[in-house]
Amino acid sequence: MDALVAHCEKTGEPLRHFVSRALSDALGLDHSTLFQVSTTGALVQGVYNEAVTIGGLRPHGDFGLGTFEGLDGEMVVLDGKFYQAHADGSITEPSDKASVPFATLTNFRPQHHGKIEGIDSMSSLIAALDKLRRSDNLFFAARLDGHFEEVYWRVACKVEAGVHLDKATDAQAEFRQKDVRGTMLGFWTPAYSRTIGVAGWHLHFLTDDRRNGGHVLGAKAASLEVQVHDLDNLHLAIPETREFLHADLTQDPAAALEKAEMAKDR
Repeated sequence: MDALVAHCEKTGEPLRHFVSRALSDALGLDHSTLFQVSTTGALVQGVYNEAVTIGGLRPHGDFGLGTFEGLDGEMVVLDGKFYQAHADGSITEPSDKASVPFATLTNFRPQHHGKIEGIDSMSSLIAALDKLRRSDNLFFAARLDGHFEEVYWRVACKVEAGVHLDKATDAQAEFRQKDVRGTMLGFWTPAYSRTIGVAGWHLHFLTDDRRNGGHVLGAKAASLEVQVHDLDNLHLAIPETREFLHADLTQDPAAALEKAEMAKDR
């Protein structure tokens, strides 16, 4: 026990996290793994063809986000259920045969619980979440539950393959809803992985009644319950489709992602 405590004090790793990781290794269990299909660099280049199906994703996580073939809406994975937010504002549960070009999932097992307060903009939301990260070099998953004074989100509209992401999202559907209860969820990706994932926080939203949701552009809330899961293992599934294999993935997608992911009037 003395050696364990000394190790945790030296590294800053929470004792609970170290024990959980050690037991997972000893028992051969998956732990703190971020599972991702394809890359944001491929999305920027318009690679929206099927890389996997919903059925193929289910074993890899109960929490996550992504999109569907042809950018046909936004994916939200919450409590083991998969949802598809459509550009007309509706929410459906896709079949296991539904095609997915990009997704990020994990088995959400938070190590940290708390509250964030006084959220009056997207920037204040991000600042509050950033305070809960213990490193700039790990991946993190976060879940926020509660009453939102306002949520502003978008849903991508279906496009033809090959249309670059920043152009494809010019026609996105945007929604605002006030006085609503729901859940925000998503991931923080380190800057060094910006060709793989969206650097910084990438959040999707789903109302408690499961009738509205999409990619978060803004939010206001007095107080939210927050849970954070540190992720120290990345599993990247590379598509073997013709479109992915021949795409030019040498360019930095950061500028195009900034344009596509943020509010147009930001």
